[in-house]
Amino acid sequence: MAGNGFGVAFRFTTFGESHGIALGCVVDGVPPGLELVEADIQRWLDRRRPGQSKFVTQRQEPDSVEILSGTFEGRTTGTSIGLLIRNQDQRSKDYSEIKDVYRPGHADFTYDAKYGLRDYRGGGRASARETAMRVAAGAVARKVLGEGIRIRGALVEMGGDAVDRAAWDWDEVERNPFWCPDPQAAERWEGLLGAVRKAGSSVGAIVEVVAEGVPAGLGDPVYDKLDADLAKAMMSINAVKGVEIGDGFAASRLSGEANADEMRMAKGKPTFLANHAGGILGGLSTGAPIVVRFAIKPTSSILTPRRSIDRFGHEVEVRTKGRHDPCVGIRAVPVGEAMLAVVLADHLLRDRALGPKPRAGGPDW
Repeated sequence: MAGNGFGVAFRFTTFGESHGIALGCVVDGVPPGLELVEADIQRWLDRRRPGQSKFVTQRQEPDSVEILSGTFEGRTTGTSIGLLIRNQDQRSKDYSEIKDVYRPGHADFTYDAKYGLRDYRGGGRASARETAMRVAAGAVARKVLGEGIRIRGALVEMGGDAVDRAAWDWDEVERNPFWCPDPQAAERWEGLLGAVRKAGSSVGAIVEVVAEGVPAGLGDPVYDKLDADLAKAMMSINAVKGVEIGDGFAASRLSGEANADEMRMAKGKPTFLANHAGGILGGLSTGAPIVVRFAIKPTSSILTPRRSIDRFGHEVEVRTKGRHDPCVGIRAVPVGEAMLAVVLADHLLRDRALGPKPRAGGPDW
């Protein structure tokens, strides 16, 4: 299997399955001398960890990370950083009834078509459990970015019910189990998801991640555009079916005048009067906040019987048991933050590799 790694200058490669012994990743390209201990990574893993509320899967995994290599006396050495999370709450028997059945909406059929076999225990390598290591790698990426770049995420829509952007409060994101910036929307979602859980169904969601403090000029033109890499990063997250930067699809409904991000000087520096482009023009960062949204489909594991087939060609009905998220978008918020962090860290290191260079208007820009 190819495609287990992501990035160029900052690169991480993951391994492990949902019901295997452990999950792990190797992070390469991290400069030496950065402060890094397990607690620096654990704080971000705790935000993604399952079982934290009644609205997510009740699988009880502490997701305790171990640093196996790449640090000495609390600092990075410049060598490969090895990270490990041991699985502790697998219930493989929950999946024994569907070992020969293709669950609708899952990767069961496609994995079998490609490899001729599949790990049916929780989806194996296709499970969203793999995203724990993305969050771990993202924690390392934040160290590379430094405190000057701030990355935050929020759930902005659930089951078709969107937040009121006029009521947006970043502090509220940390006060409810949905990472929702609108307290009234969070209250509505509690009732919505309670009914969804009781019915054994699921709903989709939209996640928004924002990076502030990103310098202008990150990214590479043409095929390695910053927004192209961000789109790939977000699309690689389980259950993501769409990505947009800035106004995204809504930009197609604007006039050229309305869509233009006009500029002026403020305190001697270029300033954008709007940010329809989401902080990226020509594949390069503008210095304005980078805004990315991605759409999460409803969790495919539901109790309602659905029509399918088994690997022998028989027509069957499938009712998926086990412990599942009624809205996988909730725990996708810290994953989206992590993928934004690794893309920015990658391009920051690639930019540094070019060495000193003149900037339009002077180096202070």
